Amino acid sequence: MLTIAVILVIIPLRRANGQQVFFHSSDYGILSFIFGLKRKIVLFFLPNNLRYGEFIMAFDGIVVAALVHELKENLTDGRIAKIAQPETDELLLTVKSPHGQHRLLISANASLPLVYLTDTNKPSPITAPNFCMLLRKHISNGRIVEISQPKLERIICFTIEHFDELGDLCRKKLIVEIMGKHSNIIFCSEDGLIIDSIKHVPAQMSSVREVLPGREYFIPDTMHKKDPIATEWEEFFPLICEKPMPVAKALYTSFTGISPVTAEEICFLSGIDSDIPAKEYDHDILFHLYTQFTIYLSAVKEGKFEPAIYYDKQEPKEFSALALTHLTGYEKKLLPSVCEVLLTYYSERSQITRIRQKSVDLRHIIQIALERNRKKYDLQTRQLKDTENRDKYKVYGELINAYGYGVPEGAKQMEALNYYTNETVTIPLDPTKTPQENAQRFFAKYNKQKRTFEALTQLSQETKDEITYLESIQTALDIAMTEDDLAAIKEELSETGYIRRKAVRKKIKLKNEPLHYLSSDGFHMYVGKNNLQNDALTFDFAAGNDWWFHAKQAPGSHVIVKTNGEELPDRTFEEAGRLAAYYSSMRGSEKVEIDYVEKKHVKKPKGAKPGFVVYYTNYSLIIDSDIRDLQKVSGV
Repeated sequence: MLTIAVILVIIPLRRANGQQVFFHSSDYGILSFIFGLKRKIVLFFLPNNLRYGEFIMAFDGIVVAALVHELKENLTDGRIAKIAQPETDELLLTVKSPHGQHRLLISANASLPLVYLTDTNKPSPITAPNFCMLLRKHISNGRIVEISQPKLERIICFTIEHFDELGDLCRKKLIVEIMGKHSNIIFCSEDGLIIDSIKHVPAQMSSVREVLPGREYFIPDTMHKKDPIATEWEEFFPLICEKPMPVAKALYTSFTGISPVTAEEICFLSGIDSDIPAKEYDHDILFHLYTQFTIYLSAVKEGKFEPAIYYDKQEPKEFSALALTHLTGYEKKLLPSVCEVLLTYYSERSQITRIRQKSVDLRHIIQIALERNRKKYDLQTRQLKDTENRDKYKVYGELINAYGYGVPEGAKQMEALNYYTNETVTIPLDPTKTPQENAQRFFAKYNKQKRTFEALTQLSQETKDEITYLESIQTALDIAMTEDDLAAIKEELSETGYIRRKAVRKKIKLKNEPLHYLSSDGFHMYVGKNNLQNDALTFDFAAGNDWWFHAKQAPGSHVIVKTNGEELPDRTFEEAGRLAAYYSSMRGSEKVEIDYVEKKHVKKPKGAKPGFVVYYTNYSLIIDSDIRDLQKVSGV
């Protein structure tokens, strides 16, 4: 009897020096399609330690094990009712299982290979490609009888049975490799011979393995890693000790399915320093490490997973199928399934990364303007400091006029009683000048520094206001979550002259609403996402008896709480304060001082920059910037 197996291989790419090859932000292109779908479950298969920016994700064999556990519940005993190839590197299988009908999309896209279940169909070409026709011939109406993961590898094996042309029960293998630009979908016979693949890989393209019809299929094992589930102490001890590297690195380079994040967790649970080589620890400590190693992995064998996302200041940084207790500085959010963890994580990361990419030009403009104004302000501050002694020169001139009649000709200094302080001062003199000329010289120096002080005081204040305004734009860019938010900021920069507006371009009419929250007591709270919106929110939307909140002496959003003539409870004041703290440059701080006042006391000076207001009577509170428990009504 023959067997069909669908095997999903997830292997990280490595350079010659052993470093991981990571995807970059450009790999998010396909996500715009994924997250627009109406789906049940989305399964993402990405290389271990996939890096977007500066964060590392624990997408390892443990996560895949959790996925296998969930796939068993959804696809076991399902029949492949339809096979389509909507893209050149993509398959769409319709599976009818006891749990309902599912569409399984398997993509070998070089930018972002993935696998997910969806309720939405995709249009296919009128004429099916050869690879699709081959699969229809062999495995159409095949039944998925088993889903497994060998040796904690990043491999998912779907075992499928079907009847051949003679009516005999057969099994073959459909192997999907998810490995970046080397991703592939390979169709094999039961004995492991390649029948065909969605991408052909000749010897000229790869020296490790050919992927061509008639060749034997095998999983590349360039790292020679061991199965952590089946490893005994006698094998564990020499394997870890013989490597001259930190113990955490020795773990993830010696065993399949172990990522650097997981290795750090095992070291943390063992109470050892992950940066010290294993050979520097004694036998008992390493045996304790092995004990924690086996305990941690026992949850995989028992199917006791704990899918979670770890957030740093509301930004997703890590995800895992098992607990990561060493991430003590992160907020942990538990989710019911690994599929939901991956969907949530990548959708949030995709949104954040996409907006950051699109805001690069605006950030560059603001950064250059900030650096220029900060240098200008430093120079003005130093020049102002030079004028601090201006009154001294006025006093010198007055004292010379009062007592200079007794100064001998050619004197280099004179002593006189300062009748303002009743102290004796020594006044330096120019011996080539008369006392009257020396007095005039000091008066001239005083008047010059006085004029400089008056001019610089105004200029330095203008420069400081400009810096504050630019910092508020930076904060608005940090808050921005949609392209409309960026467009509003760009429009503001055009109005304030930082971006030159094209002559033929009309002013953009933006449909961009403020963020809207509902307090625990039912009061509506609104948050401006940029300076123009702050002005509109405060002076056009808010009524006189509504409450206005803002982080004290920090760039940030205006927060308006609609009172409807009612008195606000203390809890609403605190929640509005948290919003003002979170949507400011003080986000993440445990203690932020918030000014709040009735809107009727907030004024906008004539000619002031967008978002700039003044108020002279206010209340203050100190609050944290945690808004996790606040109910968001609208605004993204």
